[in-house]
Amino acid sequence: MAMKVYFAATDPGVNKSRVVRAFFDYCQKSLSGQVGYFQPLAAFPDSSRRDSLAPKIGLEPRDLYGLTTKEAIKLLNANDKAAVIEEVLTRFEKVAAKSKLVLIEGGDCDPQATFELQGLGAELAANLAAPVLFLGGVDPEMSASAVRIFQERKADILGVAYFGGDLENLKASLAPFGVDVKAAKLSDLESVPASWEAAIQGFQPKVVTPKRFEFDLISRAKSNKQKIVLPEGDDERILLAADNILRRDFADLVILGEVEAIQKIAKEKNLRYLEKAELVNLKTAPFRQELVDQFYELRKAKGVTPEKAEAQLNDRNWFGTMMVKAKKASGMVSGAAGTTADTIRPALSIIKTKPGCSIASSVFLMCLADKVLVFGDCAINTNPTPPQIAEIAVISAQTAKAFGVNPLVALLSYSTGTSGTGPDVDAIHEATALAKEAAAKFYPGLPIDGPMQFDAALDPKTAKGKMPGSPVAGQATVLIFPSLNAGNIGYKAVQRTSGAVAIGPIIQGLNSPVNDLSRGCTVPDIINTVAITAAQAQ
Repeated sequence: MAMKVYFAATDPGVNKSRVVRAFFDYCQKSLSGQVGYFQPLAAFPDSSRRDSLAPKIGLEPRDLYGLTTKEAIKLLNANDKAAVIEEVLTRFEKVAAKSKLVLIEGGDCDPQATFELQGLGAELAANLAAPVLFLGGVDPEMSASAVRIFQERKADILGVAYFGGDLENLKASLAPFGVDVKAAKLSDLESVPASWEAAIQGFQPKVVTPKRFEFDLISRAKSNKQKIVLPEGDDERILLAADNILRRDFADLVILGEVEAIQKIAKEKNLRYLEKAELVNLKTAPFRQELVDQFYELRKAKGVTPEKAEAQLNDRNWFGTMMVKAKKASGMVSGAAGTTADTIRPALSIIKTKPGCSIASSVFLMCLADKVLVFGDCAINTNPTPPQIAEIAVISAQTAKAFGVNPLVALLSYSTGTSGTGPDVDAIHEATALAKEAAAKFYPGLPIDGPMQFDAALDPKTAKGKMPGSPVAGQATVLIFPSLNAGNIGYKAVQRTSGAVAIGPIIQGLNSPVNDLSRGCTVPDIINTVAITAAQAQ
């Protein structure tokens, strides 16, 4: 993965482009490997600077910026900031793939620029997961304002390179923000990158934004494309999502439904990429008899006759699940127009749970403004027993790890530690002991603790008072609820009050991935769930 650093000027008087070019020349000499250059937003599509740098990087000048400012403003006015971020991240990855270090030239924190554009630069830095190096410092108030804007939008700040003015006043203005300040000279720019070189090389992002997480997830799906079956081809949301997925080319799709009806909607909605999908009428599919025969063999011991097998596979979820079982698809996503049981029951009957898993369970990936938490079980098991809660805890940690979340597992209760008593608390004590025992065998070194209240799990100050010495309290990333009642309420409360993006439910413990959608799902929900399913199938 390429190192990166994002440059932003806090004062209009600083020649940011000159500084960035000096960094580029310095890094070409001091670092082995390719140095890249990228502008998230460019004032104009043509630039002599990009023209001169492109041959050194091995790309075209157009590859060195995301969008023009005019293009970004047009998307912002259409209330589509997500498209701006997506396009910038996509363009950036092409430069990052060719580089060991990418120098990102952000916009100026110009007081004459719109507040939204200033904020957009900060959001782009956060989504690029690049440490920000501010250039300027002549005006302490402007510097402090720039740092505040970037920190509020969850960008990581590397420091401020100070080029003149009252240094002590500048340090005093930036003290509340905990920002490193180093003196620099325009006549000796090589001293600037040298002073931060170690920090740039060792930088680890502290923040994971929702768009960053989604982008990395889709990049992962794209790296080894899988075929996913979508049984609900009569739902317009499914078709809109499918068109987006096929445009971004991160999964191959099989869509079940009336082929002519799907093609009609595609034409009416101008879904140009839907023609890449495999459209299947389950009643006339050329492989239908093959699936019926396989289903009969699988279920005849349960009393299924050939006639019953034929009738059962008229249900689209059973048909889609059999496609996964027969390896005609790698996974399935359904539920936009049905219940969780409609989606999960065929999977439990046909695909079954993995060896060592007594139950299937679920988690939601809760993408907050600056991190991702894992909540389970919020969709399947109504009142799990202590052994089942322990199993859910360990497999949820494995799911978290698979999606880049460092698992610190808290088993939740209305009581923390030994502060309360009662059957419900006793059950979590037992589940915690069993989870630790299972983790020692299946996930050595997994930090896991409980019982724990929600605030003790997430807030360091509360944890210090309620559960000092815990390896999890105050920093939990995987939160295991004691019941479906608590879990479903908990995830929806966080989603609706914090604005978190809830990805899921992700079904875990099955031999092949089958994931459920909410009947109120949006097109982005469907896109994310398909990406999750594709990643699981890998």
